[in-house]
Amino acid sequence: MKTTKNKLISPLITIITIVVGFAWVFPLYWGVNTAFSLDTNTILVPPAFFPKPLLFDAFVYVIVNTTIVQWYVNSVVTALVVVVVVLFLSMMAAYALSQIRFRGYRWVFMAILAGFMIPTATNVVPLFMMLNNFNLVNTYWGLILPQLVSPIAVVIYKQFFDQMPPEMSDAAKIDGAGEYRILFKIFLPLNWAITWALAIVLFIWTWNNFFWPFIIINDTPKMTIPVGITQVQSWYGIAYPRQLASAVLAALPTAVLYLIFQRRVAQGVAITSGIK
Repeated sequence: MKTTKNKLISPLITIITIVVGFAWVFPLYWGVNTAFSLDTNTILVPPAFFPKPLLFDAFVYVIVNTTIVQWYVNSVVTALVVVVVVLFLSMMAAYALSQIRFRGYRWVFMAILAGFMIPTATNVVPLFMMLNNFNLVNTYWGLILPQLVSPIAVVIYKQFFDQMPPEMSDAAKIDGAGEYRILFKIFLPLNWAITWALAIVLFIWTWNNFFWPFIIINDTPKMTIPVGITQVQSWYGIAYPRQLASAVLAALPTAVLYLIFQRRVAQGVAITSGIK
């Protein structure tokens, strides 16, 4: 009886999975299809499911007539700076909380957990006011600095450092190794998989971040790619191929990154969503 049930449930789950996957992929396909189509083909009834003819005019127009190259540069620089600094600071903070028993370390860790639990949106107004007082609104510093705080990265690193056997660090200290050497010569090489997974996930998160760059930057050349494509939309009105061409160009780097590092991305998502 149980075998018969399993035989019925398994195909049903497969069908549901295919339907859900198609429902998720179809909007992406339709956006790419529209980006390669004529303006008039976007309002055809019935709709054209394949671009005829296949045109690159919308992509050329966006590249030539907007500052999308500058938006790319802004996004790449911002994402790389955030990834490098966040990993470095989070790694050192997590090591200190995990391996060094200083006075009040529990309170520090509780404060980090509190920052992890508080929604980011609740800090936007005071953060904006503070940066405005420092004249950092509409600057690259104002764009990058608030994104350098990542409590989740500290929690993840601490979780893995807690699993390291204490005999390893004790033996290194007997040999004369300091805390920095233990961290970067012993602990880090054993956690490269975690570091790479976090780096890729942080890069994708920073690249796709829209909310904070939209608030802090109002000068078009300083915008990142997710915010910049909204300017393309306002410039071109209902020229859907150009709008979606800019969206495709914006999503292309993260899509390529995902295809190259699928396992690392999956590992990073599993790590960040499976914190004990």
